[in-house]
Order: sequence, then structure tokens, then C-alpha cells
Amino acid sequence: MATVALRPRRSYGVVIPAAVLALVAAAVAVPGLLTSVDPLAADPLHALEPPGAAHWFGTDHLGRDVLARVVYGARHSLSIGVAATLLAGAAGLLLGVAAGLAPKWLDEALTRAFDVLATFPELLLALLVIAIIGPGTANVIVAIGIAQIPNLARVVRAQTFVVRRSGYVEQAVTFGLPRPVLILRHVLPNVLGPILVLATIVLGQAVIAASALSFLGMGPQPPAAEWGAMLSEARNYLRVAWWEALFPAAAVAATVVSLTAVGRVLRYRFEGRDG
Repeated sequence: MATVALRPRRSYGVVIPAAVLALVAAAVAVPGLLTSVDPLAADPLHALEPPGAAHWFGTDHLGRDVLARVVYGARHSLSIGVAATLLAGAAGLLLGVAAGLAPKWLDEALTRAFDVLATFPELLLALLVIAIIGPGTANVIVAIGIAQIPNLARVVRAQTFVVRRSGYVEQAVTFGLPRPVLILRHVLPNVLGPILVLATIVLGQAVIAASALSFLGMGPQPPAAEWGAMLSEARNYLRVAWWEALFPAAAVAATVVSLTAVGRVLRYRFEGRDG
């Protein structure tokens, strides 16, 4: 009875994160539904106005509407995060499956490379990549994607070992099924599940990294509305206009926490546990 009573509560626990992600998705897809204000329109006469009826989130140091910039900033931050996650997922899937199916010497080499790269903090590794290839939105995507590859590849490799030793794969090998067909029909479908679940959590980490790199001036450049860039511009006005930094920071935090919460629920359900 106690278990039955707890399940609804656990289900309700994901409602708020899902609602936040739906709101963020709306901001990315159709920001005009959430605000009709131009995020780039400056009005120096109304600069640094606190939140009020005219501007719910206040205005920044150039008189731009903070709410509009937070809404439109979701597109930049999430686009970078999604692109980096897709890049990391594709590369991690390829390398992880290759390591799991490769001869022992190649598996050892790839595994050691994953371990070495995983010892670096992801943001530090992304900064190292940017130092080599240079700043810019496209390079930020590549840098974050590369930084996320080791963890994803290790998960895929472990899952590939499990699938490789399963009865149906051994039976397919016995029947002489060609290796490419074996990989496409049996290995990849059973490896995709864990990586899709993990990608939800990785996306949250990618959004943090994107905002951090933009804060350092390596992502979209002003006057583009991007959460990290907004925080960078707001740091000089914290004493007189706290709202200029609070709302983009809250947007980053709410998005990442919601992605992590939903990702954990998906992981628990994938593993057959109550989340």
C-alpha cells in the first residue's frame, strides 16, 4: 500500500520540470507568443528600470526589456546545447560501439583515451579546444561536444559489452549473420536507449557550459540575447540593477534543474526502478 501511495507523488514531481521545459521550448520555437517586445530595441531614457507593469523583468543598462531578452536568449543557449549534445551523442555512439566490438588492444587504447579525457573538467576541456580552434558560436558547439564525448562513449561501450554477450547476439553470430547487419539490427537499437536517456542530463550540462563560455565572451557576441552573454553584461550593474543578472541566471538554473530532473526520471524508468 505504501508503494502504491508513493507513485503518484513521484509522478507529480516531474510535472513542474516538464512544464518549465515546455515553456523553454515555446521560447525557442515561438518567442513571439511570450513577448511582443524586440529584445534588441534600446531605450536609454528608460535604462535600469526595476521590474514593473511596463517591464515585468525590468530593463537593462541600455533600456532593453529583460523579459524579451531572456525569452529570445533561450534560442541561442538551447541551440548551442542541443547541437553540442547531438555532436557528442553521435561521436560517443560511434566510438563506444567501436570500443565495445573492437579487438582487445584497440578497446584498451580507446578506453584509456576516454579515461584520460574524462579526468579533465568538461568546461576546462572545452576551453582547451577553443584555445586551439578559436572562439565563435560554431567553435563553442564543437568544443562543448568534444568535452562531452568521453562520458557518453564510456556508457555506450559498457552497454555494447552487455549486448555483445547476450544470447540473441551469440545466436545471430552462430547463424552467420554479417557483422554490419548484426550491428545495425541488434547492437545499435539496444545501445541507443541508455544514450538517449543520458543525453537529457548531458544537455543540461551543455547549456551550463554554453552560458559559461558566452559569459567569457567566446559565444554569441553582443547585442545578441544569450543568457551567458546577458550575465556578462549585467555584472557591472549588480549594485544598481540586480534584476538584469537575476532573471537570465534563473533561466539557466531552471532549465538545467528541469532537464536533470526529467533525465533522472527517464533513467529510473529505463532501469525499471521507481523515480
